[in-house]
Amino acid sequence: MSLGLGVIGCGSVFAGPYRAMIGELRAAGRVHVSAVYDIDPVRRHGAAAHYDVDRDLRGPEDVIEAADVVLVLTSMNEHGPLAKAALDAGRHVLVEKPMATSLQEAAELVELAAAGPGGLVCAPHTLLSPTFRAVHGAVRAGEVGDLLTARARYGWPGPWWNEWFYAPGGGSLFDLGVYNVTSLCALFGPARRVTAMVGVAIPEREVNGRRIRVEADDNAHVLLDFGDACFAVVTTGFTMQRYRSPAIEVYGSEGTVQLLGDDWAPEGWELWRNGDGAWRVFPESDPQWQWTEGLRHLVDCVESGRPTVSRPEHAFHALEVMLAAQAAGRDGVARSIESGFPDPVYDPDWVDLDDRRVHDRRSHDGL
Repeated sequence: MSLGLGVIGCGSVFAGPYRAMIGELRAAGRVHVSAVYDIDPVRRHGAAAHYDVDRDLRGPEDVIEAADVVLVLTSMNEHGPLAKAALDAGRHVLVEKPMATSLQEAAELVELAAAGPGGLVCAPHTLLSPTFRAVHGAVRAGEVGDLLTARARYGWPGPWWNEWFYAPGGGSLFDLGVYNVTSLCALFGPARRVTAMVGVAIPEREVNGRRIRVEADDNAHVLLDFGDACFAVVTTGFTMQRYRSPAIEVYGSEGTVQLLGDDWAPEGWELWRNGDGAWRVFPESDPQWQWTEGLRHLVDCVESGRPTVSRPEHAFHALEVMLAAQAAGRDGVARSIESGFPDPVYDPDWVDLDDRRVHDRRSHDGL
């Protein structure tokens, strides 16, 4: 049966890759677009005309009422309240990153997803790429020995089409650093402590032809402590013109693994093992993979009844890390991280959801 898809937010995130992903799922008869809404009437009317749906909805509540699956693709401060409204209504939800901009909002989403009928998939969807899955498998199989340290980066010069990226609730950590934090924690498990340097490097920007004051971070270096002197650093910001380095480098006691390209747009991976004494290069296995694959994954899980690979608890943990990094950037004091999340399970056929190994403070302490 085709699932009714409701889209809240018809801006740049929707207009490109998500619209293409929706097109693939519609062509396969798996979804139909039942409602769209955007605060901008031009965007709303354009999207409604494309899908031949009502262009004069009163607001997001009309989309939620009409849909089985709700996509929340708005500005960041709206993610939490809109995802909550959809889950409250029993809908399945895909929310773009971050899942919310406060831990209280994010905790409510985790609780609703656990207790209610609606599934919740939170961007970013880096864990779903075949390349990340291969890297994760190599790390879990002990190919590089015990994990010791890592580096991740993602950045670019910054958006020019919307002011909210630079307003409170926006910023480079929420928009960019979230990818690296999500990926590193999937490999290492939950962070236990965070410190950071976070700030505004370019005080004024031009957005839509107008000079604006930058109020949210545009430059960040985040240090993650996973316990037992195991560390990782995330370098991110609207401050990078170009780069040619791997997105992620993981260093173990017996080797190194590198994810090439960006973790949201991988270009293969490389593995060094001391026992081999040479690099093994694995070309990108799926050059067409898109960072919107979370929507296909959510549809797969709704149809099959299987749990999602990426869990809301993981997105909550990433948000806690980023908020702690912002706070540490203000006063220089490291923050402890309290949350944990289940280890990603890529083959749900052999494990029950309730039996999955959960990385949390107890597993680090051997309790």
